Amino acid sequence: MQSDLDLRERVLEHARNEFLARGFSKVTLDEISSHLGISKKTLYKFYPSKEELLRASLHAAMRSAGWELERIISSDKPFVEKLATAMMTMGKYINRFGKGGLIDIQRFAPSIWKELDKFREEHIVSRLVTMIVQARHENILRADVNEQVLIRMLVSSIQGVLNPEVLTKHSFSAQEAAQSIFKVLFEGALTDASRKEFHVFDKPTEFV
Repeated sequence: MQSDLDLRERVLEHARNEFLARGFSKVTLDEISSHLGISKKTLYKFYPSKEELLRASLHAAMRSAGWELERIISSDKPFVEKLATAMMTMGKYINRFGKGGLIDIQRFAPSIWKELDKFREEHIVSRLVTMIVQARHENILRADVNEQVLIRMLVSSIQGVLNPEVLTKHSFSAQEAAQSIFKVLFEGALTDASRKEFHVFDKPTEFV
């Protein structure tokens, strides 16, 4: 007999897959409980509403993204590769929602969207900013590049391009956008020595 913890994880995993594949508004608790072979009463015991189930699903994805970024940052890879991989990881997690999925959450679960956006700013973008500051200290950036300007350009690019409104109106994916942002901003900002490490995008399958 499975424990409450095992059942909770099953519910969370199935709901997350459904939300990502079909969109928050199109998934019902009836469908989730029926697929899992449990009653809605049991489902409500763990998650009293569809919004709470979405919140729990997204928080799990946020934690996973945070752990992956920490693993990247603490690795012994060249710094430029770590920075590029961190950017692509952000694009990868956004891709998992699908272009319509993000709009769906923004429209039908605005408070949860704000939590997701806040997490992106405080835990992902802030890590990228910290890495740029570190790049300055380690002489990875050219001396004539102002890192504060570079940071503002990066943040503005992320906010202006990696958002649901823009992604749904264009054919490029979040990962393609993240790759372009990185190349445009950093190819010119790196020192000649650091630019030699700029080969991470020769292996696109690493980020799938």
